[in-house]
Amino acid sequence: MPQQLPKAQRRLSHKLINWASLLDDTTEQQAKQTARMPFIHPHIALMPDAHSGKGSAVGTVIPTLGAVIPAAVGVDIGCGMVGVQTHIHHRTIEHLPLSDLREMIEETIPLSPGNYNDHLTRFDFTAPRIHALEVHAHDNQVDLTHSPKWRNQLGSLGGGNHFIELCLDETDHVWLFLHSGSRGVGNKIAQKHIKIAQQLCAQWWIDLPSRDLAYLAEGTLEFSTYLRDLTWAQKFAFENRAEMMDRFVAVFTQWSGTDDVEVERINCHHNYTVKERHAGKDVWLTRKGAVDAHEGVRAMIPGSMGTRSYVVTGLGNRAGLCSAPHGAGRRFSRTEARRRFTADDLAARMGGIEYRHGDAWVDEIPDAYKDIDQVMNDARDLVRVDHTLRQILNVKGT
Repeated sequence: MPQQLPKAQRRLSHKLINWASLLDDTTEQQAKQTARMPFIHPHIALMPDAHSGKGSAVGTVIPTLGAVIPAAVGVDIGCGMVGVQTHIHHRTIEHLPLSDLREMIEETIPLSPGNYNDHLTRFDFTAPRIHALEVHAHDNQVDLTHSPKWRNQLGSLGGGNHFIELCLDETDHVWLFLHSGSRGVGNKIAQKHIKIAQQLCAQWWIDLPSRDLAYLAEGTLEFSTYLRDLTWAQKFAFENRAEMMDRFVAVFTQWSGTDDVEVERINCHHNYTVKERHAGKDVWLTRKGAVDAHEGVRAMIPGSMGTRSYVVTGLGNRAGLCSAPHGAGRRFSRTEARRRFTADDLAARMGGIEYRHGDAWVDEIPDAYKDIDQVMNDARDLVRVDHTLRQILNVKGT
């Protein structure tokens, strides 16, 4: 059962600081296991939305010296959020059918795993993005032969907890909001290097607490190759979100009869690795389900279907490794959520929100996630909340 952790008891060990008020035993043990890896500096930070994952817990911020753990970065390299604040007030669009906008989005942005763009000439902003990614791959010797259709994946959503939403903030102004990552090409890159790390650790007779904590050592060819591929995948994820958001803006303006709607755009990763300086040393910082929360940095923290999301500014908390949660965090696995809940339960939780009804999204019901308001309360020393968003339209892949 989850245990209540008062604020005064955040430090679980000298290498692990916890920010979650609700923490199950499996997640805590995974975090302690990761914290015992010999290259951690100065400590691991466990975010308020932490839950068990593959090898290391989701919601873990992992600073490492001279090594990177590919499975800790995960298979959806660069997954994250993008949000656009508009100058449009709800009263401008409240008479328009949201179902029409949902159908336009579904026609413009490919949804679900394996669904890609069948042509790339519809929008004039697509080709320059693809060219920039091609140049980056060529100049950095990134091998993409495993994903010959990666260009068609740009501007596609995927499935699972990836989503597109139309939201209103506390002043009833409209925000466009979506969640996605590096799609199939990022998955192929991740799987390739996770396997290499596992093979090398076995070859070197390194005793690991979990095969998914296998690492690549800095100074090796395998490490430098992974960092090159990782950097490209993170760039692809960023541009994938930007591409989808540009398409979303295009269909929104067409549907609403408005123009030049964009006031601000925030595009942030929450599954990635970057070099940062912490506790006097340059480390490879892996945010596995966490956003950058350095002082003044803007980020987006989504809730689940039917709940609130947040636009935040980082407070630069050093104990939290200048990081913050990436969302609500799961309470139940997808299998358990499907055992507990039905499509009717989901419909009841989505009252007043335009979405595609059906069994396909039962495992995304808000009840399968932690309370986002509790998560944000736990994060009060990590970020400042600038806007609270409530959704009026939700689009998901299956």
